[in-house]
Amino acid sequence: MSKKSLSEDAQEVFRAIALIELGARMQVLESELTLSRERMIRLYREVKGVSPPKGMLPFSADWYTTWLANIHASLFYNTYRFLRDEARCSHLDALTKGYRLYLEHCRHNQTEPVLDLTRAWTLVRFFDANILQLTPCCRCSGKFIGHKHDLQHNVVCDACQPPSRAGKTKKAAAAKRDAQPQLVEVQHAANDVETIAVESLAAVETVAPGVFEEAVLAA
Repeated sequence: MSKKSLSEDAQEVFRAIALIELGARMQVLESELTLSRERMIRLYREVKGVSPPKGMLPFSADWYTTWLANIHASLFYNTYRFLRDEARCSHLDALTKGYRLYLEHCRHNQTEPVLDLTRAWTLVRFFDANILQLTPCCRCSGKFIGHKHDLQHNVVCDACQPPSRAGKTKKAAAAKRDAQPQLVEVQHAANDVETIAVESLAAVETVAPGVFEEAVLAA
């Protein structure tokens, strides 16, 4: 077994740090890197300040076909595929750069990211295992994620034809409830300002008769 050079070892460390910063789980690090488990755990603690979480990775391909997850996952995978095939990036570079671009796109559009790095990595593995495929939309011509061997004729993507309850989540309902008291406060504030203005004009009228009528006519 050949021994790694110091530069190769340093590159592996930098790759591990980049993956950890993006939220990679230990299973992702162990699959993609050649560092020992002990070193990766130490790196994780140094970068995150906590021990790596335990538990199983997501394993269902059906998650990527739900309407909102499908849109986000399709955006990431098309970016990943472009970086890998057109920009000639390695798998790991395409994964990290593609996921950063996905996060930047979400921030630019003020959208909460739905896809974490572990699910993005699992998505690539599902494609490599021929479990998922890209299906073209007959309306926008974009390519969206679907199950392998699904029908590809006259398929409409979730972006062009979202479900009837799209966006009606518990989070959206809570945000709407929180906005109602603020709207009432704004209306009360506007009424208070109007009342103060009328009282001020009335006070001026007592000192200088005729000013109130002129102000009303001018309004």
